[in-house]
Amino acid sequence: MRTVGMGCSIAFVACALLTATSALAEPAVTIKTQKVDVKVETIATGLEHPWAVDVLPDSAYLVTERPGRMRIVRDGRISAPISGVPAVYSHGQGGLLDVELDPKFSSSRTLYFTASVAGSDGSGTVVFRARLSPDEKQLTDVKRIFLMNKLSRGNIQYGSRIAIARDGSLFVGLGDRGQQDRAQDFHDDAGAIIHIDADGGIPADNPFKDGKHALPEIWSKGHRNPQGITFDSATNRLYTVEHGAKGGDEINTPEAGKNYGWPVISYGVNYNGTKIGIGTAKAGMEQPRFYWDPSIAPGAIVVYRGKMFPEWNGQFLVTALKFELLSRLNQDDKGKITEQERMFDGKFGRLRDIAVAPDGALLITTDENNGALLRVSRAAD
Repeated sequence: MRTVGMGCSIAFVACALLTATSALAEPAVTIKTQKVDVKVETIATGLEHPWAVDVLPDSAYLVTERPGRMRIVRDGRISAPISGVPAVYSHGQGGLLDVELDPKFSSSRTLYFTASVAGSDGSGTVVFRARLSPDEKQLTDVKRIFLMNKLSRGNIQYGSRIAIARDGSLFVGLGDRGQQDRAQDFHDDAGAIIHIDADGGIPADNPFKDGKHALPEIWSKGHRNPQGITFDSATNRLYTVEHGAKGGDEINTPEAGKNYGWPVISYGVNYNGTKIGIGTAKAGMEQPRFYWDPSIAPGAIVVYRGKMFPEWNGQFLVTALKFELLSRLNQDDKGKITEQERMFDGKFGRLRDIAVAPDGALLITTDENNGALLRVSRAAD
């Protein structure tokens, strides 16, 4: 966590408390979309680069802030930071990242979260398991269940979100750390989707579980920076959304043992305009299900299966940082994905996480110094 002077700390805390208290007084905004009018409410403001949100059993919200804080938002008020969060490496794109509640959280109080941490060789992505105390003030039984096998210098492209499978195992996206060739090294965790048990063990269905041809935790490789990962609750299919370079942001469906091409194939180019790899296709490498060019800088992805917006059933919703929008995409009966609509263009800033609440509303965090938690619901007829 960054250290600031005492006067600044007091001022920041006071400001945060005021903005959180006043958030409920901010008027909701009604926005017309192609299929339905939606109401966007600001649930809380004053969050510093909120990276992830999940919903507690009583409908309060658990939010991570990238500098290393985890908080609860309830009735528009932001709690003090939850104690027990391990120290994180909060530089550049690194810090405290995703959080996901265990499916049995109501009884176990267990949750999982990702972060970047520092070591003697640099920094890398880590997965923790912990319990939230009944009074919600601290994490207990904190255990590191995964750390990528090679730390490195630089502060970019850590990934990383968590998708929990029906059997309770975890799929986690890891970025290439800005060292693109690592994504094709099957003995390097960078640029991979990993699959681990809830205790950090290796699941029996992993494609390289014997460790001979690849690290046993690797599920798929050839990913650049997957910052969104989700299961479709209806089909149980895994999807990722990941950043390309200049162009070539992708939606993929990671399957066991497959190679998704980065940096050998890509639909983008280097930031200086030069060609990446050999082009857009190579035998033995998977094509993206969809790609954006120019890049939208995707933050997260969900497949919508909620009750509030039946018009969007089965469609993808992808947040965007660069273009500050929410992309809605449809998948037809043959599996072809097309972008249908871009919503909220520039209205709320950089959109980072997206989650579907139990009632079907959308929860979105904005990746800003003064970040917000937004709730998107159906506007009254």
